[in-house]
Order: sequence, then C-alpha cells, then structure tokens
Amino acid sequence: MRWIWFDRFEEFLPGERAVAVKNVTLAEDHLHDHFPAFPVMPASLMIEGMAQTAGILVGHARNFTEKVILAKIKQAVFHEVIRPGDQVRYDARIEHLTDAAATTHGEIRCADRLVGEVDLVFSHIDQNISGLEFPEENFVFTEEFMALLKTYTQRDTERITL
Repeated sequence: MRWIWFDRFEEFLPGERAVAVKNVTLAEDHLHDHFPAFPVMPASLMIEGMAQTAGILVGHARNFTEKVILAKIKQAVFHEVIRPGDQVRYDARIEHLTDAAATTHGEIRCADRLVGEVDLVFSHIDQNISGLEFPEENFVFTEEFMALLKTYTQRDTERITL
C-alpha cells in the first residue's frame, strides 16, 4: 500500500504552487509511538508530506510523463511541534524547473503559525541519470496512483484540475 501524507488539495496552480492539508489524529498508529506520553507528528513524516505535495506539483508540470523522484532534502527546519487535533498545511512552490530536475520551497503551517520550512530537489531520472536503464512504464505516477490522485480533486473541480 502507498502511504499518502496529506488528506486533500486546497489549491493547485499548475507549474507554480500546491497547497495540501493533513488532519492529524490519534487514530494514526505512528502517533502512539512518537512519543507515548506526548504524541507529536514526526518531522520526517511532515517532510514526506511536503515531498508528496511538491512532487505531484513537479510531476504535473511535465504532464506526469517523467519519473519524478526526491533527490535531496536541501534544508528542513522546524519551529514547533504538531499535535493530534492540529491541521497541517503544506504550501509547495516550484522555484526552478528544468528537463533534468526541479527545486521547490515549502512552508508547513498550522493555523497561521509557520511550523517548518522544507527545500527539496527532485530528479527527472530518465533525463538525469545517464547510462542507467529504468522500466519504460512510469513507476512513480502509475495508473493506480493517478486514479487515487483524482479522488483528491473530485470535490472541487473548478479550482483544482490534475
């Protein structure tokens, strides 16, 4: 099963910006282990939520034809913790996009508070890693994943189109 670390898109401006939200609840098993007496959303999972939000934005910029993978976390800074009952907003923006790669800047917010900032580098691996052969099919944006992604946008088709 594929883990998705956001619940829905709130905004999607192709080639520019995507905003996704995640409702953090005690129903999530990982919160019972991190930390049992003071459950918080792990920073690593917030980075993954931002990577998924930004990766879909980067993939959409190339009509989902490229195999987009996270190549590097340039920077991840967190200013406070997220607790059950909070809603996280991942605001991802494309800073630079080429045939071989993309860089993004993301802000993670809870209400109006800046919780964290994450700068990521994505690789279009078919364009960027010479000499290595990858499967012809797009193993990143599979048909199954694209069908799931469409469920995130069906409620508000006027604002968000993937």
